[in-house]
Amino acid sequence: MTRETEYTPDKLQELGLDSQRLPRHIAVIMDGNGRWAISRGLPRIEGHRRGVQSVRTIVEECARIGIEQVTLYCLSSENWKRPQEELDLLMQLLEQYLVEERSEIMRQELQFAVIGRRDGLSEGALREIDRTLEVARDNTGMRLCLAINYGSRGEIADAVRRIAEQVRTGEMTPETIDEQCISEHLDTAGMTDPDLVIRTAGEMRVSNFLLWQISYAELFVTQKYWPEFRLPDLIEALQSFAARDRRFGGLKG
Repeated sequence: MTRETEYTPDKLQELGLDSQRLPRHIAVIMDGNGRWAISRGLPRIEGHRRGVQSVRTIVEECARIGIEQVTLYCLSSENWKRPQEELDLLMQLLEQYLVEERSEIMRQELQFAVIGRRDGLSEGALREIDRTLEVARDNTGMRLCLAINYGSRGEIADAVRRIAEQVRTGEMTPETIDEQCISEHLDTAGMTDPDLVIRTAGEMRVSNFLLWQISYAELFVTQKYWPEFRLPDLIEALQSFAARDRRFGGLKG
């Protein structure tokens, strides 16, 4: 998506949005793919395939609207408990997505990032992740971040280990460890914290997703399954966000 096709302030106003009250960073828990498929008598993997269409729509529209970053929860570290056949198909789908969407990532000038552990990912998925990171490294548009084999508790534990090692080697002292220090050792170092978390399929939990980073994020939960989530649902989430009174622990002035 080229910059000429971004939404104008007038277009945003038509949608009930104010360019000054948009979230900078949206994080999405894409839930309900399997349930969507089962409810229609389809194999669970068909829900994941249909979910890719929602990814395409939401990423493109967020870039047009002017969102700075979208982080998608693609595969949690707990998802390895699922049947091996489904996991194998998810790896194939991830690899296919990266291959097919690479040209769109470049056309839209999207920055590309991945958070999570590489252990357990298929060779093909790792290869395509690295290729996409390489070709998109100079892009300057919206950042698309995929959380793959990601778990926030594990991320924080990894950060603590890195900090502990730096204390052990004398690179820092315990007195220098503060919130900023911890943030700089997380997978999301250098990224802004999410302002808005969208969760589909009606679940009222954050599922070990960006626990440190979403401390002050606004939550939007929809009953719709992820394969059903489209532009009108995104607009509803953005309208809901704009209506919130964000005080960050303070009092309204």
